[in-house]
Amino acid sequence: MKRTTKALIVISLIATTYCRVYAQDEGDDDPKANVNLGMPIAAPLNPTARLVNLGWGITTGAGYNFTRRHAVVSEFMWNKLFPSDAALAPFRVALQNPNINGSSNLFAFTGNYRFELRGKTLGTYFIGGGGLYYRTAYFSQKVTSGTTTTCTPVWLWWGFTCTSGTVTSNQSIGSSSSSALGVNAGIGFTARVGEAPYRVYVESRYHYAPNKRVDTRILGISVGIRY
Repeated sequence: MKRTTKALIVISLIATTYCRVYAQDEGDDDPKANVNLGMPIAAPLNPTARLVNLGWGITTGAGYNFTRRHAVVSEFMWNKLFPSDAALAPFRVALQNPNINGSSNLFAFTGNYRFELRGKTLGTYFIGGGGLYYRTAYFSQKVTSGTTTTCTPVWLWWGFTCTSGTVTSNQSIGSSSSSALGVNAGIGFTARVGEAPYRVYVESRYHYAPNKRVDTRILGISVGIRY
């Protein structure tokens, strides 16, 4: 994961440098290319909020500006989600091991449309689209289900299956994953920094994906820089 994050940062910096040179040649605030790099804080919403706490990650994207107002943006988002104590408690009790921990990751590859009202210094925009949402969950050690455990969303989140309201017995799970097509929509605000067309942005975006067993619903608050 650390290698992936470093690679994304390097790619984004290279793309931003390229666009900087392009902007110097053009000398205006209406480039054809767009690039963004941000750091989102993921606030989970129910039912996701019952299982994970606040998370953080990275968002990077690039696209094409048709006009000053209309653009398309292809984005990659990664969020590290931290399981709550409630999401780990059943397994710590069942195995009588308080040291069992876990982690989750959410990856999203999306294509989006952006409508922007951009002034010389300040601006605002609306963005929305959809794509693939891929979620993973990991235990610090494998967990094996019992024979008479009531099925709850906690067990489903970690990849266990249920039969007639009971967790299917003798499942040994260390990790699981789920992918689904999802959607997103949000609003952002920009402020010009330095020479055109560089801007810092603050964005709020809602993400929803009907992942298997438990839906993914998060509100991402991002701060970043864009071109």
